[in-house]
Amino acid sequence: MKLSKRGEYALRALIDLGIAAELGRPILQVSELAAKEKLPIKFLEQIFTQLKASGFVVSKRGKDGGYSLARPMNRIKFGSVIRLIDGPLAPIPPCVSQTAYSRCTCPDEDHCGLRMLMLDVRTAIIKILDRYTLADIVEITLRKMRRDKVSPPFISRAFKLESVLTSLPASANSPKRSNERRAHAA
Repeated sequence: MKLSKRGEYALRALIDLGIAAELGRPILQVSELAAKEKLPIKFLEQIFTQLKASGFVVSKRGKDGGYSLARPMNRIKFGSVIRLIDGPLAPIPPCVSQTAYSRCTCPDEDHCGLRMLMLDVRTAIIKILDRYTLADIVEITLRKMRRDKVSPPFISRAFKLESVLTSLPASANSPKRSNERRAHAA
């Protein structure tokens, strides 16, 4: 599995939408996201078209328009987004893919050591990417920003930086995987 630029940009844009939503900005314009992430607007618009068609984001037209998340952050798994944008999560060779299998060149596939290794790699990648949700990553990101006293992007000027840095998003109070999250934020 190789994460393409398109896949990376899709994930970064979703994380930004999640952070903005947590900070009271549920809708962001593509131009804001493109400027923050230093991405070409046209390319980002193409990615959003794909994310919208698959139900990850919704758009609103007009002066106050833009994109927002179409479902709760805890229902957006990173593995699903990567599969949408980049296809199967399996590494090379394709003989380990669950969704895009093709026979490899090894004469005895059932006893191929390389295939067995790649099956373990595939399984580990899938477990991690299908376990983490957008809510998890947004929480980890905001916690690290608070710890490092970094101003989060997209905060309204009406917010005082101190209140944003000390407040926790609602999802941060969840005991689920708190030890893992602490480890990642460190």
